[in-house]
Amino acid sequence: MLARQTNDAAEPNQRNIGVSIPRGPVVVNRNHSRNNDGAYFSVVVSRTVATPRPGSDEISRAFEEAWIGSDGYLRADGTRQRRALAMQGLVTTKSGMEIAEVFVLDLPDDLSTPGDGPLEGTLLRGPAPPRGVIQRRLTFSDDGKFPGIQGPRHWLRSSPDGAEIAFLRKDAEGIVQIWLVSPGGGRARQLTFNPWSVASSFSWNPDGRYLAYVMDESVFITEIKTGRAYRLTKKRSSPESAPLAQSCVFSPDGRAIAFLRNLPMGQKSFFQICIVAVPERVETL
Repeated sequence: MLARQTNDAAEPNQRNIGVSIPRGPVVVNRNHSRNNDGAYFSVVVSRTVATPRPGSDEISRAFEEAWIGSDGYLRADGTRQRRALAMQGLVTTKSGMEIAEVFVLDLPDDLSTPGDGPLEGTLLRGPAPPRGVIQRRLTFSDDGKFPGIQGPRHWLRSSPDGAEIAFLRKDAEGIVQIWLVSPGGGRARQLTFNPWSVASSFSWNPDGRYLAYVMDESVFITEIKTGRAYRLTKKRSSPESAPLAQSCVFSPDGRAIAFLRNLPMGQKSFFQICIVAVPERVETL
């Protein structure tokens, strides 16, 4: 409804993050073929504003999110935050530049209680986050040489234990590298120091030892402990048949990585799913 509002008092229609909770069933009006009843109820958990104050933590857009940890993360005091999301938030720097930074959403166990507005929103206001949702900014790169999250489009990804969130940012030389930051806050650290830019989104292996991605027309993994990168696929003579700059995904047992490659079939070529094995000892590569 907000997208069709002409009232100047109406909030703009903005990108936000939502989650579904088992609060159903939800019964809706069947006056449209795309209206369907559901077992879960969805709530918006991020908070955006129409015009963020320059230099503040306000955001105009929330996007490219991921759950943190398989069971949340440990706070500094040793207690566990059971449900949390990492996301990119679009902030405005003091100079007026719009850049994406890493944010975290700490979610309460009960997401059914309204906060400072109705969960469903109104005709002039978007859905409000439930009571107890905390939105925090984790990275502050607006004063850097290359401010903000950089590189190919990617979703933030958390280690399985929830201890670190991976994202892409340029180093001082302008090369896109993988960086890590704790969901509890603190300084972000550069994980990779590669001579080429990371060209794709990435994923963690099940035990949190490696990250997989595409770089220099090959599938690579980086060891979290050392930051060292290992090439798993040979460079092709034809760039057209090289691994595509798309996400590389570990198998559930961590022994293989799936990726996309453009391969010929007759007179045409098509994107195909390929796999490459992950050696038990990467030092042998």
